[in-house]
Amino acid sequence: MCIVCSPELANAFRALSFKSRRQFLIGAAALSTGAFVAEAVAGPAQADGAMNQTLAAGLAKPPATIFVANKIITMERDRPTATAVAVSGQTIVAAGSLDEVKAALGNSAYRIDETLADKVVLPGFIDQHLHPILGALTLAVEVIAPEDWVLPGRTIKAASSQDQYRARLQAAIAASNPKDWFFTWGYHALWHGPLSRADLNALSATQPIAVWQRSCHEFYLNDAAIAALGITEDATRGKGEWSTQVDFASGHFWEGGLNFIITPMMKALATPERLTFGLKQMVDYLHANGVTAYNEPGALYTPDMWTLYEQILGAPNTPMYSTFLADGRGIIDRVGLDNGLQAVEQQIAVAPAAPGKKVMFFDKQIKLFADGAIISQLMQMKDGYLDGHKGEWIIPPDQLEQRMRLFWNAGYQIHIHVNGDLGLEVLLDIIEKLMTEKPRQDHRTVIVHFANSSEDQVARIARLGAIVSANPYYPVGFADKYAKVGLGPERADVMVRAASVLKHNIPLSYHSDLPMGPAAPLLLASYGVNRVTASGRVAGPEQRISVDDALRAITIGAAHSWRQETRLGSIAPGKIANFTVLGQDPYAVDPLKLHDVPIWGTVFEGRVYPVARG
Repeated sequence: MCIVCSPELANAFRALSFKSRRQFLIGAAALSTGAFVAEAVAGPAQADGAMNQTLAAGLAKPPATIFVANKIITMERDRPTATAVAVSGQTIVAAGSLDEVKAALGNSAYRIDETLADKVVLPGFIDQHLHPILGALTLAVEVIAPEDWVLPGRTIKAASSQDQYRARLQAAIAASNPKDWFFTWGYHALWHGPLSRADLNALSATQPIAVWQRSCHEFYLNDAAIAALGITEDATRGKGEWSTQVDFASGHFWEGGLNFIITPMMKALATPERLTFGLKQMVDYLHANGVTAYNEPGALYTPDMWTLYEQILGAPNTPMYSTFLADGRGIIDRVGLDNGLQAVEQQIAVAPAAPGKKVMFFDKQIKLFADGAIISQLMQMKDGYLDGHKGEWIIPPDQLEQRMRLFWNAGYQIHIHVNGDLGLEVLLDIIEKLMTEKPRQDHRTVIVHFANSSEDQVARIARLGAIVSANPYYPVGFADKYAKVGLGPERADVMVRAASVLKHNIPLSYHSDLPMGPAAPLLLASYGVNRVTASGRVAGPEQRISVDDALRAITIGAAHSWRQETRLGSIAPGKIANFTVLGQDPYAVDPLKLHDVPIWGTVFEGRVYPVARG
């Protein structure tokens, strides 16, 4: 089960009281009239590397701003660097040296802006895949996780042992209001040891306590929380697979078992105040990390949630695009296969790509799921797990094939969550069958997450014309533990075979899957370059990639995975003027220090947005 896009979670949000939904508006910003990425350019966008093409008369109006910089890294193969870029409105009109840019503008009016004169400018960073609601909720409760989280105005240090976790948890509960629910996120048994209902009861017999596991696919509850939710053991019996994913005695609910608790849980967890604070914090967090666009595949949609998105994510001062894909799991589960395409089109029509939009659905793109989550070690593995446990299917293979065929035949680009090598094998078999039935050029089926694979499977991805969007945090964050538990060292270390992907000329992008990993693209790039684990060793050194390839994975590669490469991802005439501004040249620093390169701010649609300091 993917909690963020499950029908049950959407139903839980719909079930919030009218009063609570009205309160979603409290403190939110006014609706915006921002500009949209796909329709902003007059005429076809140019992305062919012709950095100094002279624009036709009239295209340089309104008057251009020429930004000068110490260095501009364009991500254009034909002209990889520049020192000046001219922007008119939200559109890049020329790039090159200052003299070349002036010449390209001809007699058109311009002004020179030296705000970035000592900075290094890159195309705006893109997080190819994250979850705004999960990011908002998890990072707005008490965070006690295996890794550091650097948030606006505060850094939350890691809890790397059972003793550290228990001490932090006890102190946080003691400091909370005993009349309120206590929520915490980040717990993982491999770092923090076992946890049970009895353990939580010992911390409080009266205050409801809910521990949200690091993967977001599990909850641990004490007696008071179970009572507050109105859940009885009898109610969890006789419900098929859901009932097998509950340990009522230990207060543990996971995957399908969350269906028993999620609706009443959301009334306590997803308060208007927490959602509003969490989304605003997420925007600040993404901006501080240089993000100018992100996508949520399998969007959680309710009318009131979308209103909140429009007010916060679409506010005039929000310097990024928030884009979404329809959910091919939840929608089909709700309306059936026969009505699926129509329902998806209706979902997209809620916020289609159009001028004046920052918050929108991509047309003709869909999210599907294969196997289970890596953080819970529920991916489907060919050779199983060291301890004998089994993985899970989110969509069973026969149903996945049916859904893929529906969207494939309708010309959709399909983004598919897959983590295990058995899950990948099943997926590649389906793609091959569909290519035989109805060949498609440039289908760009996106293999999302890409945790476990073999070299033969990577070669097969290339032959079938699929592309990869990987989470480079997996080997860095999990290889040490998974080498000992579940996978063993050989499989754990080669998670995310990025170098193999590039060797086969497969387009590569990176994503955070926030909150599964930090939504900090430069940090993600550093993970791909270095693959250094918490213990200081290199996991799978042969899978390290170059700084250039890693930066492409968070710029032009990510744009390509969305079919937005003619508008985003590089600095070229005709593209949107979205830049990430750095304090150092990422190519000039020690690769091990790549993540320390300071992010000064961003330029979004031609406007400068410095990162707030302190």
